[in-house]
Amino acid sequence: MPLGDFLFGKPLASGEDDEQKIGPLSGIPIFGLDALGSAAYGPEAALTILIPLGAVGLAYLVPITIAIILLLAIVCFSYLQTIPAYPNGGGSYTVASQNLGEFTGLVAGAALMIDYVLTVAVGISAGVGALVSAVPSWQPLTLVLCLLALVFMTIVNLRGVRDTGAVFLLPTYAFIVCMLVALAVGVFKVLSGSVAPVVAPPHLHAPAEAAGLWVLLKAFSSGCTAMTGVEAVSNGAMAFREPRARTAQTTLVTIIALLIVMLLGIAVLCRAYGIGATVPGSSHYQSVLSQIFGAVMGRGWLYRVCIASVVLVLILQANTAFSGFPRLCRAIAWEGYLPRAFANRGRRLVYTHGIVVLALLSTLLLIIFGGITDRLIPLFAIGAFLAFTFSQAGMVAHWKREGGRHARNSMLVNATGAAVTAATVVVIILAKFTEGAWVTLILIPGLVAVMRSVHTHYECIEREIASGDPISTAGLSAPLVVLPIYGWNRITAKALRYALSISRDVVAVHVTNEEGDTPQVAPDWQKMVASPARGAGVAEPKLVVLKSPYRFVITPIVDFVLRTEKENPERQVIVLIPNMIERHWYHRLLHNQRGELLTALLLVKGDRRISVLNVPWYLDS
Repeated sequence: MPLGDFLFGKPLASGEDDEQKIGPLSGIPIFGLDALGSAAYGPEAALTILIPLGAVGLAYLVPITIAIILLLAIVCFSYLQTIPAYPNGGGSYTVASQNLGEFTGLVAGAALMIDYVLTVAVGISAGVGALVSAVPSWQPLTLVLCLLALVFMTIVNLRGVRDTGAVFLLPTYAFIVCMLVALAVGVFKVLSGSVAPVVAPPHLHAPAEAAGLWVLLKAFSSGCTAMTGVEAVSNGAMAFREPRARTAQTTLVTIIALLIVMLLGIAVLCRAYGIGATVPGSSHYQSVLSQIFGAVMGRGWLYRVCIASVVLVLILQANTAFSGFPRLCRAIAWEGYLPRAFANRGRRLVYTHGIVVLALLSTLLLIIFGGITDRLIPLFAIGAFLAFTFSQAGMVAHWKREGGRHARNSMLVNATGAAVTAATVVVIILAKFTEGAWVTLILIPGLVAVMRSVHTHYECIEREIASGDPISTAGLSAPLVVLPIYGWNRITAKALRYALSISRDVVAVHVTNEEGDTPQVAPDWQKMVASPARGAGVAEPKLVVLKSPYRFVITPIVDFVLRTEKENPERQVIVLIPNMIERHWYHRLLHNQRGELLTALLLVKGDRRISVLNVPWYLDS
C-alpha cells in the first residue's frame, strides 16, 4: 500500500461526497469538541483571576458561571435562527458579508480565522497540561507532546470528515460520561453533606477581601473562553445529512446543553470543595478537573480513566478548528480574498490547503508560547466574540430584508445576541488588553489588509487578461528557437526534432567550460545534423558555442537569449529546454537541476516575447 494511502486514505471521487455527510452522533465529536473541551480551561481561567481574593474568590465563581451560561444560551438561540437561514454554512463571514458589506465580512472572517488558530493551540496545550498534571515527570516534555499531538490531528483531518468522526467518537463520549458521572457524584456528596474540602493551595488561605468590579469583569472575560467553538456547527452546516438544518440544530442544542451542565457542575464543586487554580508550568501545577476528579473519586483507577478522557478530548478539541478553518478559508477564497487554492478540495474531499496552513500557524504559536495554556488565554475569545457579534448583527439585517411571519421575533433574538456579545467584546478587550489582547487587535486589521490586497491583485489580473475580441492571425511569423545542449545524445536529438517542427530558425547553444570541450561537440553536430536523414526542405540548425572562462553555465545562456531577443524585436523567441525525467524522486538528487533554474531566470529577466518550453525525456532504467 502506498504511504499516502496508508496515512491519508484512498482518494475519494467527487460523487462520493454524500457518503461523507454526518448526523448528530458524529457531529458532536467533529463540531462540538471545542465547546465541550473548553469546560476544562474556561472555569480554570476565571479561577486564576480570582486567586488573589482568597477563599472569597471561590464564592464569585458560581455567579460568574451563571452569567456565562446566560450569555451562552442567548448565543445558542441566535445560531438556531442562523442555521435554517444559511443551511449551506452560516459562518460569520458569510452572514456579515452578505448583509453588512464586504469590509464587515472580512473583519468577521479575520477574527474567526485567528480564533480557530488559537483554538488549536489552546486546546492541545490544555490537553497536554492535563496530562502533565497527572504525570508531573513529563513536565519538561510539554512542547514536544503538543507538537506530536498536532501532527496526529493534522493527519486524521486530512483523511476526511467520516474518518475523523469515527476516530473521535469513543474519546468524546467517554469524556462526556466521565464528566457527568464525576459531577453527579460530587453534587450528590455535596447535597448529602458528606463533602470534606480538599486542602486548598496556600494562596487560598489569604484573608478574604471584597472583589472589585474590575476583578469580576476580568474573571468573567477569562471564563468566556468556555464559549469558543459555539459557531462551529453553523459554520459547517453543509457537512450534515438531510434534513440539514434540523440535523445541525439538534447537534448544536445537544452540545450547548452538555456544556451548560458541565460549567455549572464544575463551578458548584469548586466552591464546595475549596478547589482553586494553580500556576500552569509550575512544578506543583494541577488542573481544576484533576483536583475535582481526585476529590470526588480519589486517586485510583477511576481518576486515571477520567484524566485520560480529559487529555484526549482537550487534544482532539482542536478538531473543531480543523473542521471550521478550512471551510472558512474556502468561503473567503471563493470570493477572491484568499489564494484560490484554499477553495480546492483534496484527495479525501477536504480542503487540504486550509488544514495544512492551520497546522503550520498553530505550530508557530505553540513554539512561541512554549505550549503553556495560561500564556495563550489572553489572546483568546476576542476573535470568537467579534465573530458572534457580526454574525448576529448580520442576521438582524437578514430578517429585516427577508421579512415573513416570524421575522420580528427572529430579529429580536439576533439583536439581543448581537448586543450582549458586543458588550462582552468590550469587556474582554478592556480586561485583557495589557495581557496580550492588543496582539489580536493588531492581527485582525492586518489580516483584513492582506485579504483586500489579494482581492485587488485578482481584480487587476482579470482586467488585464479580459478580452472580447476574436483571435487575429495577422502578422504571424515563425518563432526563433534557442536550444541549450550539453552534447549530442538522444535527448538532444528529440529536442532538436521538436524545435525543427515549429520553426526553420533554430539555434543550438553550447557552453564550453574548458579547453578541448568544443572540438568534441562541433564534429558530432556536423555529422549528425548535416546527415541526409534530416530530410529535404528542413532548414539546417545552427550551433553557437559560448565560452565561459569562469565556468558559469546558466548565465551565458541567459545573456545569449536576452541578446537574441533584443536583436530580433519583431519575433517571438522560444527557449527549448531538454529535461530528463527520472522514475524515482531520489534519482533527481544525482543530477543537476539547471533546466529549472534556467527557466526561472528567463521568466524573471526576459521580456514578454520570450517563451520557455520543456521537452521531457523519460528514463526507463
